[in-house]
Amino acid sequence: MNIGYARVSTIDQNLDLQLDTLKKIDCKKIFTDKVSGVKEERKGLQEALEYAREGDCLVVYKLDRLARSLKQLVKLINILAEKKVAFRSLNENIDTSSTSGKLVFHIFASIAEFERDIIRDRTKAGLAAARARGRQGGTSWVECDNNQLTGNNSIKRPNNCYVEGLSDQKKKSFVDNLAKKASCCMSYN
Repeated sequence: MNIGYARVSTIDQNLDLQLDTLKKIDCKKIFTDKVSGVKEERKGLQEALEYAREGDCLVVYKLDRLARSLKQLVKLINILAEKKVAFRSLNENIDTSSTSGKLVFHIFASIAEFERDIIRDRTKAGLAAARARGRQGGTSWVECDNNQLTGNNSIKRPNNCYVEGLSDQKKKSFVDNLAKKASCCMSYN
């Protein structure tokens, strides 16, 4: 039986493409996570591993949906192999039910980790170049005039409040999240 596993890194991202693809190849059960792949503790993945039985195949849309490091990926594949559960990655066309599939898996896993390291290096270089030009990265900030806090520690919507460098939708989301964290009712208009 095919068992699907889909993951996105944040709650703002969408699982639809992965879920549609897993359903097309007849996955009888699909487990999901909305958490970074770097995190070892993923409830959906743990449930998929517990659910899988000998002869089953754990299917993912793309190799990096299962794990973000070679070490983590190999560890998970070994857990599956001990249970006699195959692994299949649709995007890379990897299927560990065969000897050649196992070889291809290890080659692609190494390439995926290499690609992730290159992206990390490029990001660091880009941030350093931006800093050298006087740009400071980090979280966008909210600037408000008037008093934000009242005596009862609730946030009131100030007359002039803006979030630098964000689209209107992201501004609304940012301010709404800020309001939720402050446990009050504040919205962006």
